[in-house]
Amino acid sequence: MNLHEYQAKKLLSAFGVTVPVGRLAKTPEEAIAAANTISEETGSKRFAVKAQIHAGGRGKGGGVKIAGSPEEAGALAGKILGMMLVTPQTLSTGKLVRKVYLEQDIFYPGAEEPQEFYLSFLLDRKKGRLVCMYSPRGGMDIEQVAEETPEQIFTEEIHPVTGMIPFQARRIAFNLGLSGISHQNMVRMVMALYEACQGLDASLLEINPLFRAADGRVFAADAKLAVDNSALFRHPDILAMRDLMEEDPTEVEAASHHLNYVKLDGNVGCMVNGAGLAMATMDIVKQSGAAPANFLDVGGSADAGRVESAFRIILKDPNIKAILVNIFGGIVRCDRVANGIVEAYRSIGNISVPVIVRLQGTNALEAKEIIDHSGMEVWSAISLEEAANLVAKAVK
Repeated sequence: MNLHEYQAKKLLSAFGVTVPVGRLAKTPEEAIAAANTISEETGSKRFAVKAQIHAGGRGKGGGVKIAGSPEEAGALAGKILGMMLVTPQTLSTGKLVRKVYLEQDIFYPGAEEPQEFYLSFLLDRKKGRLVCMYSPRGGMDIEQVAEETPEQIFTEEIHPVTGMIPFQARRIAFNLGLSGISHQNMVRMVMALYEACQGLDASLLEINPLFRAADGRVFAADAKLAVDNSALFRHPDILAMRDLMEEDPTEVEAASHHLNYVKLDGNVGCMVNGAGLAMATMDIVKQSGAAPANFLDVGGSADAGRVESAFRIILKDPNIKAILVNIFGGIVRCDRVANGIVEAYRSIGNISVPVIVRLQGTNALEAKEIIDHSGMEVWSAISLEEAANLVAKAVK
């Protein structure tokens, strides 16, 4: 589950992570009031006005601005609110900005020039352990840094038994080129971020930029936080922060029917039971010359209601040219699935695209009989190769 920047910073601050003082606003008037409050609390005369969407690269799209007064903050908020913000991490249509986050100015003059770093904690699935990835060159062009100067990207593996130890945090601070009070503050920041990552069951925690101010203080100037969905039962407070407006409405509907659904850009709808079979099915569709329009796992209890919901969700995609149902009858019998398909087909009524059905496993022959004598206009397949050929024929 992804979180907004302001939500992530609230959670991180509870673990001792230093974040700029900020306030949320949904209107220009609220932005002016928020800026005045921040000024009273911090003495700041300038303010960052940040669009709150579930995507990075907001600055490149014009979603982050610096205001020189509360009045200017309100004016900038008025321009950002309601805009369709396009970033390198959104679709070409962009995302609607419904709220902005205002923060104190941390770019103030001092004896040393401020610096921007990059730091993230993520799971290395090949090694099966958490990794801290960091760079002395943070900011909006971190992707370019990784591509052009990969030697500027460092990693620190974290042993699952010992966790991150202070020595590793000190090595990170040294590699970032810090010394003195800045070094000490960075060590504390890295350890606090690690504790937050563990305590929040984060699948990704990214701070870009990790900012060293002129006086040596270190701030999490931005924060991207994704929490493992499987751990949300331990965090009802985080689950309550879920912003459904930022999620694909079809995926939200699918989740309400206990379907695992991910929208893709293809033209063949896939209905499968089991994640592994779903991945193999998408490969089959690709090899046939078509492209999968979704990942959809109906799970082990593919009854009529769930199958009907799956059909309806798939058919909402206007790019669909065919539907491939590929079910292996292990936990659930194929004849039960076949009956569910027949009931769903009749309940929905007019399905205007070809439907290819492949059922294998327990009671597969009985299931084929049910499908063949149902009167439905479906194409039945036995092997994966046959299913792929029928998909190719249907799309063409």
